[in-house]
Amino acid sequence: MRKTGVLTAGLLAAAMTFPAFAQMSVEDQIEARQAAYQFMSWNMGKIKAQVIDGEVAFNADQMMAAANAIAATANSGLGALYSPESAMDQADDTRLKPEFFEQPEKAREVGGNFVREANKLQEVAATGDQEALASQFAAVGKTCKACHDNFRAD
Repeated sequence: MRKTGVLTAGLLAAAMTFPAFAQMSVEDQIEARQAAYQFMSWNMGKIKAQVIDGEVAFNADQMMAAANAIAATANSGLGALYSPESAMDQADDTRLKPEFFEQPEKAREVGGNFVREANKLQEVAATGDQEALASQFAAVGKTCKACHDNFRAD
């Protein structure tokens, strides 16, 4: 199944300009986004174990399910879970740097790149091509790293 969706960049912009996040407490925003990223990380780990490390035998159906989960989460509207009050200078239990809100163009670029590459991961997984999946897995990982490097405290 091919996913198309609104890019996170647009969602991030909406979150920064509309009170969509007002329906959730700051603590709930942080908890929900951390859960989403943990879920994606778990699915990235499945791909890594089969396609990169070879620790688990390759199973195309499992890879498709993992890629679907990553793309679905990327397209789910995560931007609504970011409010200025949910950055580490104002909230506990988060590593979101305030720079996320001080550099909205960069945040949109990073978020948009992530969604684009997550959608490509889903497309590549549908082919069953293990080499192509490994390459696209790396591309998704680079977008994760870009966000961490710019907006996540150590």
